[in-house]
Amino acid sequence: MKHNKILLSFFVVALVVISCTKLDERYRSELAAGNTGSITPGELLVSAYSSMQGTFQGNGNLISAAQVTTDETIVPTRAGDWDDNGAWRSLFLHSWNADHSFLSGAYSALLGAQFAASNVLQFSPSPQQAAEARFLRALSVYWVLDGWDQVPYRENLTDYKITPKTLKGTEAADFIISELTAIIATLPDGSPTSAFVANKDAARALLMKVYLNKGVYANRATPTFAAADMTQVITLADQIINSTKYALNDNFFDAFAPDNDVKSKESIFTFLNTGTSARGTDAMRGFQYMVNHYNMNPGGWNGWSTLSEFYDKFQATDQRRGVAYTYPGALPNPGNRVNVGFLEGQQYNLTTGDPLNARNPATAPLAFTKAVKIRETDPNTLEMAGVRAVKYAFDYGTSGDFKKNDYVMFRYADVLLMKAEAMLRSSNAAGALTIVNSIRTKRGATALASVDLNALLDERGREMYWESYRRQDLIRFGKYLQAWQEKPADAGTKNLLFPIPSSQLAVNANLTQNPGYN
Repeated sequence: MKHNKILLSFFVVALVVISCTKLDERYRSELAAGNTGSITPGELLVSAYSSMQGTFQGNGNLISAAQVTTDETIVPTRAGDWDDNGAWRSLFLHSWNADHSFLSGAYSALLGAQFAASNVLQFSPSPQQAAEARFLRALSVYWVLDGWDQVPYRENLTDYKITPKTLKGTEAADFIISELTAIIATLPDGSPTSAFVANKDAARALLMKVYLNKGVYANRATPTFAAADMTQVITLADQIINSTKYALNDNFFDAFAPDNDVKSKESIFTFLNTGTSARGTDAMRGFQYMVNHYNMNPGGWNGWSTLSEFYDKFQATDQRRGVAYTYPGALPNPGNRVNVGFLEGQQYNLTTGDPLNARNPATAPLAFTKAVKIRETDPNTLEMAGVRAVKYAFDYGTSGDFKKNDYVMFRYADVLLMKAEAMLRSSNAAGALTIVNSIRTKRGATALASVDLNALLDERGREMYWESYRRQDLIRFGKYLQAWQEKPADAGTKNLLFPIPSSQLAVNANLTQNPGYN
């Protein structure tokens, strides 16, 4: 159970269950009437947190855009299942257009999160509330910048006749840096058990992301990495490391467990889930439902998988590949079957220990195969094709749709790997190797003899899979346009940016379509 002090410090228990949609509708109507009614800045801040996290959790639009476009994630069309008019295939094959519903949905959701954060600033928040709202706004600007480059930005919400200006590329990056620099002293101190509140270390981690990718935002096709930016990454990392508040978990999956708020030592910034409410469609259950077969517990939608080439990057001893994980509320799991990480081969009933069969044909063993195609047509294998990834251990102890796993946005291992990358790009391969091997040793993998950019990208994949950063990493390392399993190489460079949705172009004259999508 979540600590009462956590809920209280997150404004009040009652506020957590407020419907974000209804709150926004009420707020908008009162704004039009020229008054705020009884809505407080604290309630508006809860709405801002809610707006930001909804597009990540479960199979939200942003995580779909960030993951299904990479070599980590494939969503096979299984006969007629998971077809959705080709939406998943077009993401994976990089054949989307300006009207792709997931990309449009992610862009709109992020702009909505920016609006919700700016709402807070209009109504006399406390200094800390204002700083938290500005952090959330900077976070939304960051994700729009990363995916689309063009960020509509409106500081004053009182006159909607004024078209929002557009921040682009390094201008948007500089805006994020200036915002975070201005508020960092006012944000509360962070800790793993209070990571669901925007804090100083969360701001440092976001600054690291921006500095690390600043060269990409200047030129995505051929980025360069300024020494001064890499120095900033290292300095910010050292501030987090030297606080001694964080450490690598002894068990990798403690960072993603239903009780990760109390036992993970890695959490820097997370989104709160209480088990009785959530702010994103499908809440955290979607992470399990979208991978599990219908006959598993929980019965899922039998969709998202990983590619064999990615799965084969892991050593058998690597904890991150998959383990039998015991945690509060877990099923008995006779035989200690792998229940987190990557599910490959025969699957079992985790209560009785009996092997499971497929649904059609019902006599076939439910054994997930490394072989997978973007279009699965063989009725004898289409249900079982694809290794499945379970990053967040399923919260069996909580009934209903809402689960208690807090969604992880920034964590300590990522800070270490960002520092290692900045060191490597600064010609300090020995220092980078020490960091990488400290992580690998903790995870049960063999220490590397050397590290280069390719090895570091692989290590980021092993550590950060399915955490929304793979697309960004592949672009920064110059791999995103290359061919990989089931995906041909991209023609040209247009896919380094997502298209600006047609609906946004129609209402904002300050936006222009990204190159190649006209």
